[in-house]
Amino acid sequence: MRWFEIALVVLTFASGIIWLLDKLFLAKRRATREGLLDDGDEPVLVDYAKSFFPVLAAVLMLRSFVAEPFRIPSNSMMPTLLTGDFILVNKFSYGLRLPINNAKVVAIGEPKRGDVVVFKPPHHPDQDWIKRIVGLPGDTIAYHNNQLSVNGQVMQYQPIGVYQGVANGAEMTGAEEFAEALPGRPHHVLEWTDRVMDPGEGEWVVPAGQYFVMGDNRDNSEDSRYWPMHFLPEANLRGKAFLIWLNCEGWFCTNAFDASRIGTTIK
Repeated sequence: MRWFEIALVVLTFASGIIWLLDKLFLAKRRATREGLLDDGDEPVLVDYAKSFFPVLAAVLMLRSFVAEPFRIPSNSMMPTLLTGDFILVNKFSYGLRLPINNAKVVAIGEPKRGDVVVFKPPHHPDQDWIKRIVGLPGDTIAYHNNQLSVNGQVMQYQPIGVYQGVANGAEMTGAEEFAEALPGRPHHVLEWTDRVMDPGEGEWVVPAGQYFVMGDNRDNSEDSRYWPMHFLPEANLRGKAFLIWLNCEGWFCTNAFDASRIGTTIK
């Protein structure tokens, strides 16, 4: 959606400049009809600029500094988030950032373990991904035998049962669902417990200013375990996911629609 962000910024500034120039110079000339062939009428371009600038400016401010909508494109965060969930992301949880370049201009808060975050992955900076933060700067993260460890403490897992997926999530039917006792943010995860070898196993020490992220769908998530650099820089964070406001598959809700997920808080 980077193209939309760029277009929104360009249109907002262009309409604002046209409106300002008209207010400072052109409107006065029209009032006295000093311009050559000037009949005193307001140009169509100025009329459009004056009409759209307040709307565009409001959308830009809300989207950049308050909340931004995203759509979940994959099953990597099942069972917490499903393909087709439309979510809202808090844009000021981790500081106010400029649109387009994502540069932080005001520091407000820091990510906490367990936060579900939207970010730009270092190896795909033109995309927006969503995962859960499991490792903070300085942490030692390990993943072995389908178990997550944080600073030497193995997370506790409570079996929930066999998962039954629907629509695009049907591929995970038969996986085991567990409640993972991540400190500060218990949540559910999915695992294929019958797999002999897990290529995502390993141990990592999180550097300063970076984070270790994982998907809740542990066997179907391209996350820090598999990245070339393994860690997410703080500068790549876009915001904290906090609410599902719609669920339907297909951009125009042409497929399944699940009204029960509307208004669900993301934990």
